[in-house]
Amino acid sequence: MIYSRRKNLSGSRNGFYRFENTRNRSGMQGYGDGDFIRLRDEYGVVWTGTAEPQEDSIVRFRFRDADGNCISGVSDTFGIVLRDDKGNTWRGFVE
Repeated sequence: MIYSRRKNLSGSRNGFYRFENTRNRSGMQGYGDGDFIRLRDEYGVVWTGTAEPQEDSIVRFRFRDADGNCISGVSDTFGIVLRDDKGNTWRGFVE
């Protein structure tokens, strides 16, 4: 049998994601594999999402929890910025 590995064409990086809330310094962290990302916040809520490549080196992130809440954002060469519908903002990076 011949096996082939599929290349990661999404433009996102695999690794450990770490975010910090700009208001109260609480955080979210998790891992990414290809375009699938899973984060856990300080309250234990699990956020699953995807990374979609856009123009140039920009990647758009979309996360959703079990209750249907959404967080979305973008990354560029300086890092990742996420925002929810309540106006909370998280800044982060990939290790």
